[in-house]
Amino acid sequence: MEVPVIDLAAYLSAGEGEVGSEVSELCREVSGILRETGALLVKDPRCTVEDNDRFLDMMEKYFESPFHFKRLQERPNLHYQVGVTPEGVEIPRSLVDEEMQEKFRAMPKESQPSIPIGPDPKWRYMWRVGPRPSNTRFQELNSEPVIPDGFPEWKETMDSWGHKMISAIEVVAEMAAIGFGLPKDAFTSLMKQGPHLLAPTGCDLRRYGKEGTVFAGYHYDLNFLTIHGRSRFPGLNIWLRNGKKVEVKVPVGCLLIQTGKQASWELFLVQFLADSGFCLIEWLTAGDCLAGMHEVIVTSRTIDAIKQASEHNRSLWRVSSTLFAHIASDAVLKPLGHFAESPLSRKYPPICAGEFVEQELAVINLKGNKGES
Repeated sequence: MEVPVIDLAAYLSAGEGEVGSEVSELCREVSGILRETGALLVKDPRCTVEDNDRFLDMMEKYFESPFHFKRLQERPNLHYQVGVTPEGVEIPRSLVDEEMQEKFRAMPKESQPSIPIGPDPKWRYMWRVGPRPSNTRFQELNSEPVIPDGFPEWKETMDSWGHKMISAIEVVAEMAAIGFGLPKDAFTSLMKQGPHLLAPTGCDLRRYGKEGTVFAGYHYDLNFLTIHGRSRFPGLNIWLRNGKKVEVKVPVGCLLIQTGKQASWELFLVQFLADSGFCLIEWLTAGDCLAGMHEVIVTSRTIDAIKQASEHNRSLWRVSSTLFAHIASDAVLKPLGHFAESPLSRKYPPICAGEFVEQELAVINLKGNKGES
């Protein structure tokens, strides 16, 4: 199955006026796809291939830097919510969640996720995007950014690509709200001054390029919506609502959007973790739209891309341009509008988004991790 592609141009050109029938139908398609698949491919004319390539080029250069240099940007005292997270720190929820492991065993063989043997062998860099609140109970989740020496273009490149991807997510959030029968700003109003994170990952395919290697174990993201630019190396699998595992192929010029725990709940700011499991949109829609489960592994298609990159002397670091869009830390997560009347709404009691994030981080052992690995 191919994940559908939605061109945002029609919605963008409609402006601020009343939504016409054609755009309304497109919005219903967006909400329907998110409900059934937890993933959506979009084409946003404001996010170009050149923008994505510029970002990937810089991040490849950074991840190729010496180990000791990258550790200078590490901030374990801030739960790795800013700066770099070294390989071996992020723990896939599937490794510690017994309930999730039970689900694995009940899945058909062809739909079972790859089982990680330890922490994820990937690096991640956390960069805050957008304004932060001056007053917040969750200062640690709204910390100042870390800029590595020797990268004068860092801030402009990170901010530019981050803001463009946030803009794309805001449009999708508006379209999804309309499609779900909610006010246009039902989701975006909660995202204002949220701890949005541009969180690219780096996987060293020279060291970890063996087929079957798990870079990000089966998980869901803690945040509201996650957006990815196209990676130069494939390897992302997602699970549809019916339990089927699908390998995602992101066309050139497209972005992939996935639902997170906050989406149903407004979950948190899933930092690195795009590996946890409860999606905020799930919380906000009382489970009507579930958190999208996914994994990143080395597949046969990854191996083919490695060979091609080697032949052309290109970087063998697999970089994902991932951004986690969050609900504001002090906002309350609860089912919205008519979703509050659902019998399932009791499963999603009101909780402060920042508290939700801290609870999720504790489960995956991030808060207690001091970076020894």
